[in-house]
Amino acid sequence: HVLESTEVNGCTPSMATSTFNAPYEVARRTKVLGATDSSLLSLPAWKRLQSLYEKHGNESILSHFENDHQRFGRYSIEVGLHSEENFLFLDYSKSHINDEIKDALVALAEERGVRAFAKAMFDGQRVNSTENRAVLHVALRNRSNRPIIVDGKDVMTDVNNVLAQMKDFTEKVRSGEWKGQTGKSISNIVNIGIGGSDLGPVMVTEALKPFSKRDMHCFFVSNVDGTHMAEVLKQVNLEETIFIIASKTFTTQETLTNAMSARNALMDYLKANNISTDGAVAKHFVALSTNTEKVREFGIDTVNMFVFWDWVGGRYSVWSAIGLSVMLSIGYDNFVEFLTGAHVMDNHFASAPTEQNLPMMLALVGIWYNNF
Repeated sequence: HVLESTEVNGCTPSMATSTFNAPYEVARRTKVLGATDSSLLSLPAWKRLQSLYEKHGNESILSHFENDHQRFGRYSIEVGLHSEENFLFLDYSKSHINDEIKDALVALAEERGVRAFAKAMFDGQRVNSTENRAVLHVALRNRSNRPIIVDGKDVMTDVNNVLAQMKDFTEKVRSGEWKGQTGKSISNIVNIGIGGSDLGPVMVTEALKPFSKRDMHCFFVSNVDGTHMAEVLKQVNLEETIFIIASKTFTTQETLTNAMSARNALMDYLKANNISTDGAVAKHFVALSTNTEKVREFGIDTVNMFVFWDWVGGRYSVWSAIGLSVMLSIGYDNFVEFLTGAHVMDNHFASAPTEQNLPMMLALVGIWYNNF
């Protein structure tokens, strides 16, 4: 995989002009980090970057290559994954960065204490100051199983328990052991959720389709407009369908509206065909939630309720139980490979020097283009 930094956050090198209002943007973007604009703008590295922009801002990428025939090798990073033939490769040579700018960007990361913040995150400290929570998506893919303590408790026990629960359910469904109300095996998965409960699973199941079980069809419903659910229901045999309701509180209006539509459709179908509805919801619905009472009220067997935690941010939730649809599509073993790849990158981020750190350098190049 090759990642080129010719576009960062939608900004191509040609768009990085002096008309950008750096002081305003810095003030706006650093509020969420708990930093003041003055603390950032007064850093020696920041002032150095400002002067370097004035000095080198109009230099072309081509001129960098003409002056340095080794640029490609010096401005690229390769990160090996757990198997020899797989790696991630970042090429940021096609950017307006030169050695002086690179050194100043690295210094900026050091002056801002990025390493300390990263360690605090990995250690389970409450780095989400807005909600006073830990941010521990790294625990979800912690394949080394090292202890990660939050409020005096090792969260890895719960993480591993849910992963084992997902494995058991997935293997029953994929093997055909799990039966619907009429005794048929499952061939359709309909994930109902919004935001992070939808976007991550949609992207990953599509990206990893070559590894999917081809007779297992995944659908994703996120739009509260009833036509979305109606169109999906036209494509599935309800006797062979499981609905995954992804709502942490099980009160999300958009998700529950679609879930009720799906439940009503199942009940109407069974009644129309003189099939008993007793226990049908438990055979065709599972929940990704923490609200046991609401899940039970809906008719779902709480044995098939997969929990996740308040330290899981929505944009990272695909690594948690929210990724159940992904596991059903690609299988447990491939899902573990998915987790392992992320764990390798987590370890790289935590240990690699800044100038050889793939996510750090992507971020620093982004700062150069966004703020100077």
